[in-house]
Amino acid sequence: MSLSTISGLALGAFFGLSVLFLIATLSGWRPKPSTRQGRGGAGLLAGRSARRRLFVALAVGLVVALLTRWPVAAIAAGAVIYLWPTMFGAGKDAAGQIERLEALAVWTETLRDSTAGAVGLEQAIRHSLTTAPPVLAPALRRLEGQMRVQVPLPEALADFDVYLDDASVNPVTAALILNSRLRGPGLVEVLTKLATSTREEIDMRRTSEEGRKVIRRSATIVLAVTAALAGSLAVFSRDFVAPYSTVTGQLVLAIVIAIFASGLMWIRAAAIRKPPERFLGNVEQITAAVELTRNARLGGGMR
Repeated sequence: MSLSTISGLALGAFFGLSVLFLIATLSGWRPKPSTRQGRGGAGLLAGRSARRRLFVALAVGLVVALLTRWPVAAIAAGAVIYLWPTMFGAGKDAAGQIERLEALAVWTETLRDSTAGAVGLEQAIRHSLTTAPPVLAPALRRLEGQMRVQVPLPEALADFDVYLDDASVNPVTAALILNSRLRGPGLVEVLTKLATSTREEIDMRRTSEEGRKVIRRSATIVLAVTAALAGSLAVFSRDFVAPYSTVTGQLVLAIVIAIFASGLMWIRAAAIRKPPERFLGNVEQITAAVELTRNARLGGGMR
């Protein structure tokens, strides 16, 4: 193989990879960032699991390169292995969201039962830590620690909401912040309604998730069958796929893979649920809003 041919194949590989990621980006794919809670370790594209996946991706890419001698196919195979959780890992994310919702409903009901027994909100929060679901335990321990060092409860609750970084927590946190600042009646009734609405949301999410599972399973089957068919042709029918061994063939293969990847990204976009945006801001914004509400209430009472 001449130097010009090798250079052409390398350029074709880089072109194919560029087109692949360009179409993926235009289709809406983004690496999932880690949250304040550190869900999933250091994130899907970082951490120990990501490093192991990188080694596997490099090994698979090397095997594909040796079997097919197609750099574009080798890069595409390695990219699929490395990006697999972000492309087909929506099921685990959805299960985690439902688990957090169930934990939130249980915690809300625990607070409701404690405050119904004439227990103060601070004592109810401390009591809930002993029976809290594991998914909420780290955030609640952080909240209890801030209360222990005399951080004002509204500010501690605001930090609790920011730490969880989940829009489903916002209504519960907002109710607790307002009650901790204004000390008005009706917290038990509000928590009862919030727990009920959370349970209803869990049922709706489970129903919709069943449909998304079918879409994700279909996309995985399509990818597996296509990869198996293409690999069999590349290994056992070299004469049939010989045109792809040229520089032009690699460029065409890169375009084909990019089009196929864009279809997968479109299927992925239909199979995932985008979490709603939080309506509460950061700690400073929440504290300022609560203070404004308190001042408005005091001003109205004076008049």
